[in-house]
Amino acid sequence: MIICRCEEVTYADLKKTKEKYNCTARELKLRTRAGMGYCGGRTCRSAVDKIASSLEKQKEKDIIPLKYQPPVRPVSFADLGGEHK
Repeated sequence: MIICRCEEVTYADLKKTKEKYNCTARELKLRTRAGMGYCGGRTCRSAVDKIASSLEKQKEKDIIPLKYQPPVRPVSFADLGGEHK
């Protein structure tokens, strides 16, 4: 099952990486690129958090949730205040 559509990261990828490296949610994100695609984690961040916490041996209160970045969109210099020609 694909969890992160932008980076095509599957549940199996997340589980294998978690088992191999015993990493936190943040490390899991960095190692698999889940949540680092075009949407910036808006669609998969909560799923990656839940998967990481379900595989985590820590108490839920000790787990730091992932943050997300706003999507990146192309902007022209004219839109930023440059001269129009």
